[in-house]
Amino acid sequence: MRGMRSFAISAALLVATSTPALADDLGELMALLAQRSHGHVNFEEEDHLALLDHPLHSSGELLYERPDHLEKRTLAPRAASMVLQGGTVTLESRGKKRVLPLRDYPQLAPFIESMRATLAGDRIALERSFQVTFDGSLEHWTLTLAPLDPKLKALVQKIRIAGTRAELRSLSVSQADGDTSEMTIGSSLPP
Repeated sequence: MRGMRSFAISAALLVATSTPALADDLGELMALLAQRSHGHVNFEEEDHLALLDHPLHSSGELLYERPDHLEKRTLAPRAASMVLQGGTVTLESRGKKRVLPLRDYPQLAPFIESMRATLAGDRIALERSFQVTFDGSLEHWTLTLAPLDPKLKALVQKIRIAGTRAELRSLSVSQADGDTSEMTIGSSLPP
């Protein structure tokens, strides 16, 4: 479950309340994001878990292909991948592969929708599951997503995505249990 939750949060990388002045910037940001049909970037992630004395570090690549292909390839500390395609998540690690239908994990639906909606620039879909706050300007912006659904709120307090124009630069997740995840997103890679 932690792996799928991490994937769902990561992919968000590759809005309900705002002041009127910021609403225009938010609409423009969503329009910029909607223009992307492909994304391929490096990432570095640090997870701070209450059960561990030291943070977990990982790195790899994130890929997005419109309309709904999201992939997280972890290269270090060991190879693993998670692929969201349509209504399934495919997990591969240590030579084992599992395909999980998303309908069996309804608590993940808002995460999945937040990924797809952010990458597609779909403000209406984002606002169905999250209270979305836009801060800054198009040159240096932050979206804060606060879950509306009580079940999701029991897992995640907030997701913060920061970027410059249509480029996502960082993602941080504060979970309800106090665990946090910080992801730094690198520059675009060739397709």
